[in-house]
Amino acid sequence: MAKVGGVMVGANNIERAKDFYDAVLGVIGIGRLMEHPSGGRVYAGGGDPMFSVVRPFNGEAATAGNGTMVSFSCASPEDVAAMHAKSLDMGGTCEGPPGPRGDTSFYAAYFRDPEGNKLCAFHWG
Repeated sequence: MAKVGGVMVGANNIERAKDFYDAVLGVIGIGRLMEHPSGGRVYAGGGDPMFSVVRPFNGEAATAGNGTMVSFSCASPEDVAAMHAKSLDMGGTCEGPPGPRGDTSFYAAYFRDPEGNKLCAFHWG
C-alpha cells in the first residue's frame, strides 16, 4: 500500500524558517533528518512521512499556497497546545487557538509560520 512520503514548504528567510521548525516540531518529537541542498532542512520522526522547508528550486520567491495546509498528528491535546504556543513564541501567527473542532473527538490548533504557510496540530481521541 502506498502512503504519503513527505511534505515540503518554501521559505525566503531559510535560517529563520529552520529556527522556527527546529523549535516547533521538536515539541512533538520531530527532528532534523538531513540538510537539503537548497540550504533548507528535512525533518522526520518515528517513521512518519518527512517534512521539509526549502528554498524553491526555481530560484523564485517562496509563497504560501492559498488553501494549502500541513497537519501534524499529536499524541495528546496538551501536545497540540504546546506546539501552538511554541509556534507563537517563534514568530508564528494564530489561525485558531487550541480546542475541540466539530466532533468533540477532534482537537486542533491552527497557525502560520513566519513565511505564511498554514499549519495544523491535531489530536484524535
